[in-house]
Amino acid sequence: MHQNFNHYYKSTSLENKKALQLIDKILADLDRSGIITNTLIEDLKELRTYALEEQIPLAVKVLRYTYEHVEENDSFLIPIPEDDPLEEEEDGDVLATTSSDVELNPVESLSYMISLFKDLTNKMNVADLKEYRDALNA
Repeated sequence: MHQNFNHYYKSTSLENKKALQLIDKILADLDRSGIITNTLIEDLKELRTYALEEQIPLAVKVLRYTYEHVEENDSFLIPIPEDDPLEEEEDGDVLATTSSDVELNPVESLSYMISLFKDLTNKMNVADLKEYRDALNA
C-alpha cells in the first residue's frame, strides 16, 4: 500500500533532477535569448519524455501542444492566464481588463508556463496549465 502511495505522489510532479535542470535551462535560455525555436523545440521534446516516464498526462499534453504551436508560429502566442475574475459595476461596465486588452509577451508567457512544471502539486499551477492546454488546443 505504501509503495502505491509513493508512485501516485511521484506522478504529480516532475521530480527527476534532469527534468528540473532542463526546466532551469529552458528558463535561462528564454531569459537570455528569447525564443530560439530549434533549441526550444528540442528542449520541450526532451522535457516531454520525462513527463511521459513519470506518467503526468497534463504535462505530456501541454508540452506537445507547446512545441507544435512554436513550430507552427515561430513564437508563443498564448497570453498568461488571467488571475482575477472580471468584476462588473452596477451599470454593467467591466472593471478588470479583458484578454483583448492584455499585451501579449510571448517570452514572458512561455517562461511563466514552463515555470509551472516545477511544482505540479500546486493546484494553481495545475489550473493555469489546464488553461494553457485549452488555449493551445483551441
